[in-house]
Amino acid sequence: MKNLLYTVLLSFIVLPAVQAQGIEFFHGTWAEALEKAKTEEKIIFVDAFASWCGPCKRMASQTFPDPEAGNYFNANFINMKIDMEKPENTEFAEKYPVGSYPTLMFIDAAGKVVLKEVGAKNVEQLIATGQKALGKSDKSVDFEKKYNEGSREPQLMYDYVRALNASGKPSLKITNEYLNSQKDLTTEFNLKFILEGTVDADSRVFDLLMKYQKEVTKLVGDLAVTTRIEKACRNTLRKAIEFKNESLLAETKAKMKSALPGKADAFACSADMDYFLATKDVKRYLKSAQSFQKSEIKNNAAQLHDLVIRIMRAFPEDKNVIDQAEKWAKTAAENGGLPEYYMTLAGVYKTQDHADKARAAALKAKELVGDKDENFKLKIDYFIESLQG
Repeated sequence: MKNLLYTVLLSFIVLPAVQAQGIEFFHGTWAEALEKAKTEEKIIFVDAFASWCGPCKRMASQTFPDPEAGNYFNANFINMKIDMEKPENTEFAEKYPVGSYPTLMFIDAAGKVVLKEVGAKNVEQLIATGQKALGKSDKSVDFEKKYNEGSREPQLMYDYVRALNASGKPSLKITNEYLNSQKDLTTEFNLKFILEGTVDADSRVFDLLMKYQKEVTKLVGDLAVTTRIEKACRNTLRKAIEFKNESLLAETKAKMKSALPGKADAFACSADMDYFLATKDVKRYLKSAQSFQKSEIKNNAAQLHDLVIRIMRAFPEDKNVIDQAEKWAKTAAENGGLPEYYMTLAGVYKTQDHADKARAAALKAKELVGDKDENFKLKIDYFIESLQG
């Protein structure tokens, strides 16, 4: 049933991955991605693809949705998918030309290509490529040499922590060593050091950032502080999931509520979903998903549709999950009116062995497509034919 569902849902559309269930792709402009990379001190991972490319589609349906790939790439990169043959991407394609698809590029915030590789990859290969890219951009080695030689000059310590963070290496030891040596943490330099050193929510440094949040915000702006808090909470969430530690889950939700109360409810629901997926607790997972829908998504068609995909990927064979997915998929289709939404609904009906309902939803999708996409219509026809058996 699981493979059947993937065939039905993922052969029609390439969906954005969701947190901790796959790679999250940024949907802004290239200029916005560069700015985001600069703010978060990350490299941009670009999946340069073409809509007709078979290996590209395999990566989109098999590699990118994988939780392990998501955990690694969401933590270390700004991720983008760019269709190199679309007119709106001409400028990018001219600056970063490719000869075949998919081409995987890692580009720093200055627009320089750090690593470029061609060909589809499985999860293990993709993570290895990401590790290689981080290794090529790792500038911490130079600072480490001076540090090991005994230098504790403040700017060196700060630059060392920045370089460690940028390369995905642990930096908390260096941060604590420096901050413990300071009598006054309210100087401009030390406040910026606290911000840079905040990598986990379950740390003294995070508590210091909360203590001096107003002062730090005055120096660097609200966006930089908010981004750092969210990143730290996500890092602690990943640790909670890795060690199956529900106390750590509760701590990171509490820290988010204290630091960013306006985003706390959405974070808590999504965090619970990620955690209960990892612990395979389907009842609590579904309850968290329902809370997420009621408090954050409501009846927004696009978000509801993505939530359907999310829960079906998580527990594709659980009857309660499928029944809930049916209700949400129907609402998304009726409210959104897109053919993709009706095909997702058709796929859910098919898993329930409701062939007549699946056919009706697929025919509605075909009607909505009209003459706009012959390839999509052929896929719908194939789906309808599959219902005969």
